[in-house]
Amino acid sequence: MFGFYRFACVSPVLKVADTAYNTEEIIRSAKIAASNGAAFVVFPELCITGYTCSDLFHQELLLLNSTRSLVRIADALKESDAVIAVGLPLRIFGRLYNCAAFVQHGRVVAITPKIHLPNQREFYEKRHFSSGRDLLRGSCGISAGNSAGAVTCFIEGAGEVPVTNFITVKGSGSEVRIGVELCEDLWTPAPPSGELALAGANVIVNLSASDALVGKCDYRRNLVMNQSARCMAAYVYASAGVHESTTDMVFSGHLMIAENGSMLAESKPFSRETEIVYADVDVERLNMQRLSEGSFQDFDSRAIIARAATLDCLRGCNTLLYRYVSPTPFVPGNTETRDTSCTEIFNIQCAGLAKRLEATRSKRAVIGLSGGLDSTLALLVVAETFKLLNRPAKEILALTMPGFGTTHRTRNNAVELAKLLGVELRTIDIQKACLQHFADIGHDPQKLDVTYENVQARERTQILMDIANSEGGIVIGTGDLSEIALGWSTYNADHMSMYAVNCDIPKTLVRHIVNWYADRAVRNPSEFGTHLAPSETGAHLETREKGAELAAVLRDILDTPVSPELLPADSSGQIAQKTESILGAYELHDFFLYHFAKYGASPEKLRYLAKYAFANKHTDEEIYKALAIFIRRFFTQQFKRSCIPDGPKVGTISLSPRADWRMPSDASFGDWLKEI
Repeated sequence: MFGFYRFACVSPVLKVADTAYNTEEIIRSAKIAASNGAAFVVFPELCITGYTCSDLFHQELLLLNSTRSLVRIADALKESDAVIAVGLPLRIFGRLYNCAAFVQHGRVVAITPKIHLPNQREFYEKRHFSSGRDLLRGSCGISAGNSAGAVTCFIEGAGEVPVTNFITVKGSGSEVRIGVELCEDLWTPAPPSGELALAGANVIVNLSASDALVGKCDYRRNLVMNQSARCMAAYVYASAGVHESTTDMVFSGHLMIAENGSMLAESKPFSRETEIVYADVDVERLNMQRLSEGSFQDFDSRAIIARAATLDCLRGCNTLLYRYVSPTPFVPGNTETRDTSCTEIFNIQCAGLAKRLEATRSKRAVIGLSGGLDSTLALLVVAETFKLLNRPAKEILALTMPGFGTTHRTRNNAVELAKLLGVELRTIDIQKACLQHFADIGHDPQKLDVTYENVQARERTQILMDIANSEGGIVIGTGDLSEIALGWSTYNADHMSMYAVNCDIPKTLVRHIVNWYADRAVRNPSEFGTHLAPSETGAHLETREKGAELAAVLRDILDTPVSPELLPADSSGQIAQKTESILGAYELHDFFLYHFAKYGASPEKLRYLAKYAFANKHTDEEIYKALAIFIRRFFTQQFKRSCIPDGPKVGTISLSPRADWRMPSDASFGDWLKEI
C-alpha cells in the first residue's frame, strides 16, 4: 500500500562447512521473516557454507552440497511469496564464483556473482573465487536461447538460471527494482550499485561477510548510509555473524537497512542467536524523488536492463510496523547534533542577509516587530548578521505598530526583545491611519472582514517601506515557509519585503530555532554572540543574568498563540484570532508540505502517513480538515508565491519560483481534494 514494502535481513546461527545445519536454519529464519510480513529476506554472503571455509571451497562435496542446499531452500519455501537471497559458492563455466542466489515460489530466480574480490591482509578470496565481472558485462548470446540477454548457468534441480545483478518485478510490486552487491563491491571507489541505481534499481541488497575491527562498525554504517543517499535507494545489508570461524577473524553479524541516507533499522552486534531486523521501505517515495532530483534521466541503462531477471510479484505492506514516521520532518531529529543543525541554519540565514546588506550598501535594516515567533527569529538573525559585519546594533530599526488586535503581551515582548538586543525601537500606532483609510474607501470599521484585516497589514508594510526609504535601509521580511505555502499573508503587505530571511523556515522549525536560541542564551550568551545591550551604567550585559532575561522573553513568545492580531482582542485582553484554530495545527500543515512538495505524495497517502505520525495527538477528523485546507490554499495561493521577494534557501524544500517550485497560479485542486 502506497509503495511500502517490508524488507528483512538475517544473520543466522551457522556451523562452518555444515550445509545441512545451515540450510535448516536459513529455512527456519526465512519462514519467521515471511510470517512477519517481509516481502524480501536477505542473508549474509556464503551463508549456506559459511564464509570462512577457506580451502574447503575446493572440495567437491562442499560444492555439491551447496547447490543441493539451494534447491532444498527453494523447495521448502515454495508456498511463500517472499523473495529469499542467500549466499553460496557456485561453479559457472568451469570457474568458482562467490554468489548470491534469489529464490521465490520454489524456483531459483537469479544468480549474482561477486565482482570485487578482496585479496589483502586477512582476505584471500582470489585464492578460491573468480570475479563475476565478465559474466555481468554485456554477455548477450553466450547462452543459446537466452532472449533476456543475460548469461545463464545450469543448476541441477533448478534448471537454467540467469546470471545478473539487476532484478525487476512483474505484477504487484513492479515499482520495485533490485540491484545486487556482495560485500567488497560496496567498499570500492565505484560500487556496482551506482550504475544499477542509474539504471533504475531503487533497492540495493548486499550479502556480506565483513569482519569486526576497532572502528570498522561506524565506518561500515557510514558507508551504507552514504551509498543509499548517493543512489537515492534503500540499502539492505546482511553480514556474517559470530559463528563463523574465529581462526583469524571475528564477525559481528552487522545488519542494516537504510533509505536515502537514513538508517531505518540496525542490529546489535555480536548476537549469539539468529538475528533478524525489519524495515518498511517507501519505494514510491524513492521513485518520486528521483523524478525531480539527481541525474537518473541521463544514463543509458539498456545493457543493464537487458540482463534483468524477473520476480513474480512482491507483496506490499499494509501496516507500518517497522518504520518511524516523524510528525515534525523539518525539525532535526538528532538531539545530540541539535546545536550543529541549528547553528548551520542560522548561519545560512545570516550569510544571505549579510551579502544583501553589503550589495545594497544599506545603512540600516528595518523590521516590523510584532512580538510573535516569525519576527522574533528574523530580528535575532538581523542582530547576529550585524555583529558578523561589525556593525552596531543601533543601526537596526525595529518598528512595533499596534493596531486593533494588538495585545499587551505581544507588544511588551516586542519592546523587551528590542531593548535586550540593543536595537532602536520606534512605536507607530496604526489605528488612526486605518480609520482614515476606512473612511476614504467607504468601509464600515465595525465590519470585521478581510478588508478590515488587510488594511492594517498594508498600512504596516507602507510604513516599513517608507521609513526604509527615508533611512537608507532595506525592509527585512519575517514571513515563514508555512505561511508561504498556505498563502497566509496579505498580498503586497507582509507578503512583500526587500529580503525575506525566514522564507525557507517552516513554522515548526522557527519554533525549534527560537527555543534553541533561548537555551543557548542561558548557557553561554557571550559565546553565542547575542547582541545584548549595555546597561545605563555601562556594564556589559552579556552575562548569565541578561541571557536569562532574553531566554525568558523568547520562551514567553514561544508560549504565545500564533496570530496575525488583526481582529480585536477578547474581553480579557487576550488574543482572539488564533491562526491554528482557523487553519489547523501548523505541525500538520508542515507535515503535509514536506511530503507533498518533496516526495509528491498523494492526498490519500498524506492522510495515511499523518495517522501514524499523529496517532495520539490529532483525530482523523482534525487531519482530514487540515489536509483539505492545505490542498485548497496551496493551490489557490500560488499567485502570491509567484512574486515573493528574495531570500535564502535553507533546507531541501523551497517555494521560490526562482528555485524549487514552479506551478501555474490557476491550476485546479479538484482531483487532489476528491482523493481525501
